[in-house]
Amino acid sequence: MNVLLSAAFVLCWSSGFIGAKLGAGSASAVTILMWRFLPLTVVLIAVAVTLARASWRGLTVRDVGRQAVIGALSQSGYLLTVYYAIQLGVSTGTTALIDGVQPLVAGALAGPLLHQFVSRGQWLGLALGAAGVAVVTLADASAGPGVARWAYAVPFVGMLSLVAATFLEGRSRTRVAPSVSLTVHCATSTVVFTALAVGTGTARPPAEASFWVAIGWLVVLSTFGGYGLYWLILRRSGVTAVNTLMFLMAPVTAVWGALMFGEPFGPRTALGLALGLAAVVIVRRGDRLSGGGDRSSGGGLGRPRGPVSGGRGRSGRATGRRPLPAGPRRGRPRAGRPS
Repeated sequence: MNVLLSAAFVLCWSSGFIGAKLGAGSASAVTILMWRFLPLTVVLIAVAVTLARASWRGLTVRDVGRQAVIGALSQSGYLLTVYYAIQLGVSTGTTALIDGVQPLVAGALAGPLLHQFVSRGQWLGLALGAAGVAVVTLADASAGPGVARWAYAVPFVGMLSLVAATFLEGRSRTRVAPSVSLTVHCATSTVVFTALAVGTGTARPPAEASFWVAIGWLVVLSTFGGYGLYWLILRRSGVTAVNTLMFLMAPVTAVWGALMFGEPFGPRTALGLALGLAAVVIVRRGDRLSGGGDRSSGGGLGRPRGPVSGGRGRSGRATGRRPLPAGPRRGRPRAGRPS
């Protein structure tokens, strides 16, 4: 099941770069993003107040606000930079490749932020994946003359935004149902993108059928598929598993872009794909040998190894202490999952 989830995640997440290019020819990035999230948010809110009301019970305003910040970083900030870069002329493969640097950044920050470490084998896999990213990035950049150099920095901003959202979620002690987080994230993005579209006078959608095809593509494959699976795998397997799979986005997107848009795909791109696959194998193998990575005390970039959040003070907030042995135990939260 994990293999199927991982394959579906890679394909669906990569589809976002393709969908962005599908819509880039008929509307601005802000217009596409507004109409991607506006109807979707209406449906999600309707589901939240009818079928999924139980998932919202027990959540505080602070919990919802935290999810709104995560959504602003992982959706609004990330997607706006990706779409804008593609609109500036950066190819889908290059944009995905720059986004592939995320695992190295997450790995470097995992120690001080999540109190986790990466084993030597995992660092080897991460470095190998970075080499694959560099190879394919150079290949794509050399084939795309006429694009301003500063445009290649735009996806880096989105990558950092997604890293920040990932660690903010990783430090959360409140378990939020995926349906709740998806609703809050999409609602936050709707507010952000609608405000930007109205403020820039680009809220009116074009009449071209290709625009609505791109919107449908992005809602079904990218939002429900890619974005939903991102948080599902993050909670099931931890940061390392998700970020290692991110190494595959660039080569897969490059292949997809070559088939759909005729973007160049040469030997260097194929080499980058091979390096990305090797990185996934090495990191996954190191995770298994260390006892399950995020679900143990050892080798993964997952949940913090700090105190179990079982003790609570009078205010109901976690005290950061382990529950005392006396008294009935209500069950400790499973390691590797938000408590």
